[in-house]
Amino acid sequence: MKTTTGVSLGFMMFLEYFIWCSWYVTMGTYMGEHLKSTDIQIGAAYSALALATIIAPFFVGLVADRYFAAQRIMGVLHLVGAALLFLATQVDTNGPFYWVILGYSLMYMPTIALSNSIAFSQMNDPGKQFPWIRVFGTLGWIVAGFIVGGLGIEKSSNTFVMAAAASAALGLYSFLLPNTPPKAKGEVASAAKILGADAFVLFKSRPYLIFFIAAILVCIPLSFYYGFANPFLNEVGLDKPAQKMILGQFSEAIFIVAIPFLFNSIGVKKMLLLGMTAWVLRYVAFAYGDAGNNTWMLYAGIILHGICYDFFFVTGYMYTEKKAGEKIKNAAQGLFTFATYGLGMLIGTWFSGVIVGKYAIAGDPITHDWKSIWYVPAIIAVAVMVYFVLFFKEKKEVNEAA
Repeated sequence: MKTTTGVSLGFMMFLEYFIWCSWYVTMGTYMGEHLKSTDIQIGAAYSALALATIIAPFFVGLVADRYFAAQRIMGVLHLVGAALLFLATQVDTNGPFYWVILGYSLMYMPTIALSNSIAFSQMNDPGKQFPWIRVFGTLGWIVAGFIVGGLGIEKSSNTFVMAAAASAALGLYSFLLPNTPPKAKGEVASAAKILGADAFVLFKSRPYLIFFIAAILVCIPLSFYYGFANPFLNEVGLDKPAQKMILGQFSEAIFIVAIPFLFNSIGVKKMLLLGMTAWVLRYVAFAYGDAGNNTWMLYAGIILHGICYDFFFVTGYMYTEKKAGEKIKNAAQGLFTFATYGLGMLIGTWFSGVIVGKYAIAGDPITHDWKSIWYVPAIIAVAVMVYFVLFFKEKKEVNEAA
């Protein structure tokens, strides 16, 4: 791959995830401030992205992969998305806001797969080259969080304006990306194939089925963090919380380097258990943290995000690939994503909104019993961990697979 091509793809990834972070992390805070949203309404808005994750594979598989060059359809989706992000700033009631966010999510989520497809099509050694391109996405997320927090705009509509500007820029830039013709042109497509039904054979393996169920369940506590960590940190008075939350991405980038070594040395079960333990510790830290003497606990909860995500989800993707083998690995990864960031997050975003709303304290402004709230995902994480310890038994050769 040429250096100029690598730079082009890196810039694409940077903008792709810069857009996502710009509006997503602080949306709950914005909704509470400007739309006077209930916690259930905030959870519903976050569920829009999960719903779009479920629908996106059908769009990519039935339309994008069959009829259009990836870079062109990505350009159109980001341009339409820019308009919808700006429209979100003009809406002042919760109902229309939800539909705008759902519409935008349906535009954005297919671009994740499309950007990956564009990148892979230009690589002669994806295993070595893709991580160096994808890391620019993490960098984009970090920069967006730093800007939002640094400018102090997380409670304003400027986050959506910033995301809209970046989306328009990527939309136009996409037409300059290397040509990536439709890869499935002329092939017969089906809903079962798009869902990764070929990977259902993995469920014959009891250890993988146990893991798969745990992966869906652990998305429930994950949803609490994505939807309500920023409103929580604002409410307890942490200074510039959006900026502080990028420490989670730094942590993610650092720990991901250790994953391949630990995967081979201590095995998949211990890796996943380390991730689950981090989930419990993260929410305990949030439950007892404050913006005074216990500020360090808030920082600890944020930094633990790297272990929470890497040691469960990154390890989970690696475990899925090892179990699937070369023939069905793409279907297996698609099924895993559908089940976690689609189904699991859809359940989790709804449930987290209900729980946070249950512990709301009436007033102006509305406050929350955050200690009781964070106990809930902590207890769920403990329950999933106990379930996993009792029932997950994997063969040694899978744990030690290269």
